[in-house]
Amino acid sequence: MSETMRRANPSLLELALTFNHIALASFGGGLSAWSREVIVVEKGWMAEEEFLSAITMCRILPGANQVNLAVFVGARFRGVLGAIAAVIGLSFVPVIIILGLGYAYFEFHHLPALQNVLRGAAAAAVALTLAMAIKTGRKCLRGMIPLLLFGAIFVMNGLFRWHLLPCLALLAPLSLVWGWPKSEKP
Repeated sequence: MSETMRRANPSLLELALTFNHIALASFGGGLSAWSREVIVVEKGWMAEEEFLSAITMCRILPGANQVNLAVFVGARFRGVLGAIAAVIGLSFVPVIIILGLGYAYFEFHHLPALQNVLRGAAAAAVALTLAMAIKTGRKCLRGMIPLLLFGAIFVMNGLFRWHLLPCLALLAPLSLVWGWPKSEKP
């Protein structure tokens, strides 16, 4: 089987191992950035635009963004079994790790060194989130309207701390009207 065919049609095991790799190589907000790196750049399973559309839908649907993305990618290539394989790959090993770390935290949370480690991890998560925003922003935020919509959601949700659903209720219709394909008149 050629490399192109393998990349275009991953096995259940490859889906599980790929999402396990994504889960173990990143954390927090950086998971989206690392998912993009692996799925688009490394594996070539999706084009940049398709990934951005998928991750956008995964973010506005209920549930965890990365679980939604694993379901999307797994189902795209292998149907329901692919979705299950990708979700298991994404979550099984991290659940085991977090159970161990949770136990360790409750045993040693009083140590100042642990607090410093957690502050460092939080800073890394913020940096990974900003990296993802910059990479996707370069692709998506071209033109005045996308920049205004981005600014509006940032102010409403990020600064004013409005809940996401009212923000989406206000801005999603505007985004749809702006982005909806215009029919060409003969």
